[in-house]
Amino acid sequence: MIRNQVSIPAFAKSYLATMGIDTGEVLRLAKLPVHIFQGGKVWVTTQEYFAIWQAIEKSGAPADLGLKIGMSGPPPGKYDVASIAALHSANFGEAIAKVARYKRMVCPALWTLETEGTVARLSIRWLLCEDEVPTLVTDGALAYVVSLFARGTGQSFSPICVELTRRRANEPMLARYFGCDVKFDRPEDCLVFESRLLNKPFLTHNPELLDLMVPSLETALYNHAAEPSWADLTTQAIRRIMQGRRPSIAAVAAELCVSARTLQRHLSQAGTTYQQSLDQARHEVAGRLLETTDMPADDIAFLLGFEELNSFTRAFQRWVGNTPNQWRASRDSRRCTDDAGVQRRQEKTVCSTKSEELL
Repeated sequence: MIRNQVSIPAFAKSYLATMGIDTGEVLRLAKLPVHIFQGGKVWVTTQEYFAIWQAIEKSGAPADLGLKIGMSGPPPGKYDVASIAALHSANFGEAIAKVARYKRMVCPALWTLETEGTVARLSIRWLLCEDEVPTLVTDGALAYVVSLFARGTGQSFSPICVELTRRRANEPMLARYFGCDVKFDRPEDCLVFESRLLNKPFLTHNPELLDLMVPSLETALYNHAAEPSWADLTTQAIRRIMQGRRPSIAAVAAELCVSARTLQRHLSQAGTTYQQSLDQARHEVAGRLLETTDMPADDIAFLLGFEELNSFTRAFQRWVGNTPNQWRASRDSRRCTDDAGVQRRQEKTVCSTKSEELL
């Protein structure tokens, strides 16, 4: 299944800074946590990803920012493996196929290439979110395809036309960048070009490198396709929004960008229910907090969205057979026993070493 997750690369903060974007202001406008741009790759939902780009637009970014990012690509040494594989493909058509195939490893975007006679159409559609796709995201994706052709073949690439779902805006700028007519209010965002260009050989073709890279990419795709299930996604969403209140199915469905009825149907098909997912999330979080913190049980009950401590205690007993305090005490006792055993083994080793030294 397709994941409702989009990766934010570790270099995003510094890269956007070179474009004059204040990421702190962006996250404030998007109402998202600051950790997103604090180093390391992070994953966000499609809805959060769109909110980031909408906030970038609101923060005063130039209208051609998406085009610039798509045309320039990532900083040197920061290409993702799928882009590297695409750039070292045999021709333009193979490169597009690789990007389309591996794109779903990092985001729920559907790239569809269709040919009819002398014309090819590459459409890009986002799934799992009903929000309007930010213009910067669409511009960047289409500009990336144009840039991929130029980098691979060493030649410029001018489409027959660009079709956009948005209302007419910045037409002269877009026409100048793409070098073709731009049509608005269309059913899909797509790039229309001559189909013969799909066979254009890439000067950057490197079959030896591809032989090394593709198996690992295939493995990653297989692992990605194998997980997570809708039950996993629901449990993850519950954990994200469970902060002192009982997450309703409507709130979780909104987090996953589907309706409550659709979410219930997916869970039913997976052989589970929303209540079971809620119990699993609460069980996991409760166990982690009881084992790794000194937080009182009533505070944990509050964070998990229980109305009272007794309700939490009864639920926890149903999950593990003990009350929260009994379970914590047993874990603490076991940990002390394990620590004592380690200490005795260390002391025994030291004594043995000293004996050997005396001999």
